[in-house]
Amino acid sequence: MDLLNTLVDKGLRRELPTREEALAVLATSDDELLDVVAAAGKVRRQWFGRRVKLNYLVNLKSGLCPEDCSYCSQRLGSKAEILKYTWLKPEEASQAAAAGVAGGAKRVCLVASGRGPTDRDVERVGKTIAAIKEQNEGVEVCACLGLLSDGQAERLRDAGADAYNHNLNTSEATYGQITKTHTYADRVDTVQKAHAAGLSACSGLIAGMGESDEDLVDVVYSLRELDPDSVPVNFLIPFEGTPLAKEWNLTPQRALRILAMVRFVCPDVEVRLAGGREVHLRSMQPLALHLVNSIFLGDYLTSEGQAGQADLDMIADAGFEVEGAGTTTLPAHRADIAEAAAGGGCGSHGGASLCGPAGSGDAAADPASGAGCGSACGGCSGHAEAAPVPVRADAGEVRSDLVAVRRRGAGTDLAPNA
Repeated sequence: MDLLNTLVDKGLRRELPTREEALAVLATSDDELLDVVAAAGKVRRQWFGRRVKLNYLVNLKSGLCPEDCSYCSQRLGSKAEILKYTWLKPEEASQAAAAGVAGGAKRVCLVASGRGPTDRDVERVGKTIAAIKEQNEGVEVCACLGLLSDGQAERLRDAGADAYNHNLNTSEATYGQITKTHTYADRVDTVQKAHAAGLSACSGLIAGMGESDEDLVDVVYSLRELDPDSVPVNFLIPFEGTPLAKEWNLTPQRALRILAMVRFVCPDVEVRLAGGREVHLRSMQPLALHLVNSIFLGDYLTSEGQAGQADLDMIADAGFEVEGAGTTTLPAHRADIAEAAAGGGCGSHGGASLCGPAGSGDAAADPASGAGCGSACGGCSGHAEAAPVPVRADAGEVRSDLVAVRRRGAGTDLAPNA
């Protein structure tokens, strides 16, 4: 296909595709799917080889959130029967993190539900970061605590945090339909604060909330403009007891097309396959490794993932390798600038787009996940006049058989699934 040849050429040059080209990827047929995966795979291998970075989530505080993010099982008013607990002690969080590191995780993501941290919370998380780094030499730590106030990103950096996650989740035009208690602009502001503090910015999206193709392209172009180092792609986990419980809008094929589009628009960033992959990709998860270069190991915040050993076997069986602790994730042209911006550490790169020329297409800006819980727990988006998207034959039914609530690991007495 001429489209795919053009997109590969642009991806190898770090050149931004046009919006029409990005939309065309989402509109390809199932018959063309393997061609799309193969093309995006060339771009992925150019910048990341066959390495897969492993990340591990530790939910420091579960549930009890005052925000109303429609996709989130921890939201205000959620009736989802998830684990609920207040802050883990530093030693508890460190023990939980050690299980992920033992399974091969290179980065530990510390997440806490809530609108945003108080200064006391930042101090508490700082002690947790210190405990984790003391026990696990060389591990990266990413914090995901919600909306940041002035000075908090700097305090987290000084406490040893390497990165900060806050997802945009969906397009600016549809954000107000998903969340009322904070704004899209609030999320953008937090990502920019992380950038300015020299933290490596991590910001992504949630697909499957009923959004149109245009919404998906809008949020990915906004992310390209914000230029985070990591872009997690979550697929909505439709928890019973949340407003989006019946939003079963994804097929494995559509999920792969979304991942391919993200790779073409953000060719040289860490694209992470995040929440919902087991639910929506199912047996086609190995194909996604040709598109992404990073995944979460084991369980998520409030839902179960597949067994950690199954993740490792999948990576090996698909012909990929786990990225070692001594390997720099980002390509040299990004890593060098990130290091300079952070003053010698793992950091982000100001505001300049490192993905290549601005190219065509309008790019707004968009980062974050639920206000505080991060988007690692699911996904969301919706448009009042959204174009129809392919749906499964059982769309509209609550599939509790596919949504398994996490009952082990952090906050429990049971061993984690790592």
